[in-house]
Amino acid sequence: MSSIKSLVSELLADAGSRKVLPALLLGLIFGAVLLVFQISLGIIIFSGPLAPFASEGVRMALFGGFAVCLVVALSGGYRSTVSSTLSASAMVLGTIGATLAVDGDALLPTMVATVIVGVLATGTCLLLLGRLQLSNLLRFVPYPVAGGYLAGAGAILCLASLSLMELTLDRHLFQSRLEPMKVWNWGPGVAYGVGLWLVTKRWKSFFIVPAAFVLVAALYHLGLIYFDVSREQARAAGLLFAGGTEGGLLPDLEPGVLASVDWVSVAVQIPNMLTLVVVTLLCVVVNLSALELATDGKLDWNREFRAAGWANLVAGAGGGPPGGPDVVGTALGRKLGADTRLAGIFVALVVGSPLFLGGAALSLLPVPVVGGMLLCIGIGLVDEWLVRSRAHLPWTDHGIVLLIFAVIIFLGFLEGIAVGVAVTAVFFALRLARVDVVEGELTARERRSNRNRPIADRAILEAEGHRVRVYRLRGYIFFGSAHSFVERLERSLSDDTPPACILLDFTAVTGMDFSALNTLRRFVRASHEAGTRVAMGAAPENCRTGLERSLPPAVFADLLFESDADSALERCEDIVIEVCRSDLRPDESSGALLLKRFAGEMESDLDRRIRFEDIAHELHQWLEVRNYAPGEALAAIGAPQNGLQLLLMGRASVLDADGTRLRQCGPGDVLEVRGGFEAYAATVATVADEPCRTLVMTPAARQRLEESQGPLMLDLYGYLLTTRTAERESAPAWPLPGNQ
Repeated sequence: MSSIKSLVSELLADAGSRKVLPALLLGLIFGAVLLVFQISLGIIIFSGPLAPFASEGVRMALFGGFAVCLVVALSGGYRSTVSSTLSASAMVLGTIGATLAVDGDALLPTMVATVIVGVLATGTCLLLLGRLQLSNLLRFVPYPVAGGYLAGAGAILCLASLSLMELTLDRHLFQSRLEPMKVWNWGPGVAYGVGLWLVTKRWKSFFIVPAAFVLVAALYHLGLIYFDVSREQARAAGLLFAGGTEGGLLPDLEPGVLASVDWVSVAVQIPNMLTLVVVTLLCVVVNLSALELATDGKLDWNREFRAAGWANLVAGAGGGPPGGPDVVGTALGRKLGADTRLAGIFVALVVGSPLFLGGAALSLLPVPVVGGMLLCIGIGLVDEWLVRSRAHLPWTDHGIVLLIFAVIIFLGFLEGIAVGVAVTAVFFALRLARVDVVEGELTARERRSNRNRPIADRAILEAEGHRVRVYRLRGYIFFGSAHSFVERLERSLSDDTPPACILLDFTAVTGMDFSALNTLRRFVRASHEAGTRVAMGAAPENCRTGLERSLPPAVFADLLFESDADSALERCEDIVIEVCRSDLRPDESSGALLLKRFAGEMESDLDRRIRFEDIAHELHQWLEVRNYAPGEALAAIGAPQNGLQLLLMGRASVLDADGTRLRQCGPGDVLEVRGGFEAYAATVATVADEPCRTLVMTPAARQRLEESQGPLMLDLYGYLLTTRTAERESAPAWPLPGNQ
């Protein structure tokens, strides 16, 4: 109830504002265009065997356009949305009418029942997608599929318009279609349709279509008068539409008409109804995507789908064809400044005006003019999606458009869409298989874990870090991309110096299929046989469980699984360090080797430790000593910090909000430097890995020391500067995920 009150308040406010004039102008201009368009589609739907009921077809089309435009205007998320019947969906209904195997009095009610069932199913599908918040899944409809079906719809529309004008493209064309009355039927229509397309392609004014329609229709009637052709003769020859309507919203059916419906024939049309649902969904998706581009905004697709669902349920209840957002009309409203729901309401009233005021004027419409209008629309669709799309589409995608176009013409809409989706999926798989799943490759010499290691271990990693190979993976790993990647890993096992460890970083991986998992299993067994350990960081759960089920227990036990890449890299480093220490000959001394290779680094580190211990010894009597047990927080995220801490003993890890270790600190490191100068909340957590002892310097203590122990504080500040500079210089240029 509150939403209805809000809607009424909004409409009343807009009715008293300056928005009402551009909305009224849009209703008159674009409403007139849609009125002609809806009449044309109604006649196409009720062509062939249904031609005697063309007036009912027009009435149903007008009601569908009126209902869709009105309901979407009132319930859609974008205020100035204009909607209309979808031409591609109307072509599917035309196919249903042409293939309906019913004769006699049951033909019209059976067609109406089929339309109602198909459109109600379409509206229900749209509504459910919006209700269940699933509409965003349809954003991923491949562009070539959408383009191919629109181009095919344009071609079918062209053929239907020619058929309406009794012009069929066969070998008997020049034998029977050049008679004077036949030329009067298709000649002006073809000339009008092609000419209107050329004019609208050159000039974009929205006044052209309704003005040209009225002008050409008037000239056609003048021609009939000039050649002394009466209206009765013109109707008998198919130059004018026969019959008229006296108004009313619903099809003019007799009471008890349901008894005349051939429900078996309705059931036979279920495949075509499914095609109607799919085609309408595609149209709505394409139009919503284009609407976002035209309005330079983001739409709530779930709400728009719900609005389109309700609109089609209302339209279907009255026998109207399905509809959805109209990009051209909405863009025109935006250009005119009609940012109000009144825009769609006024357009709906213009489209529905013949339903209220009577439709006898239908008998005055020349068939060639209506056919020419449809021909113009069809040529425009083919030109936009088949010809001009070649300029910005790769040749493979344009080839898919051509294939769908041909299949739709010769087989049908559903077959064309199915073929297009299948071919697009194959091309997608081939393209994805060529995408390298390895985002980066490095060794432990180029990137170390965040663990604080002694000089001896750092020296070993500097010399032997190339024996740890790290592969950072990305995206979705499936059978195609996994095969080439595993071949690359297997080649590394046959190198002259095979790696001791291979680390697979899955942090940026979104998932993997069973075929990729099976390929990875083959590599794990090969690496186990080659004596290379495999570590996996942040591996998906299905990867671990799948390998556990498919690998022998001994092989699976040899795998290393860690929650993040840094922990996995630390495990790999431990393995290399252990292997290198065990490879030393009995007469070799690791200390001697270290002294020979890294004497300079060891001397620098020793000087740093001596300097820190001297400063800490002098500060000990001035500062508070704190002790921390393993697992205890030295600093917690969001906790107030009132002092920096000098780490005297033990090791502590600095963690981000996700628990990923950013670095490990040891004796000589300074924690939360900013806390020594001001009170603030910590942005990272520091947790003791083992028993730790620190000296805490509060801002007040620092100030007292500056006043009484100036030289000592200068030494401390110099130490802080050199320590932080060293940290920046040692920072990796290509960090692993979570270490940034």
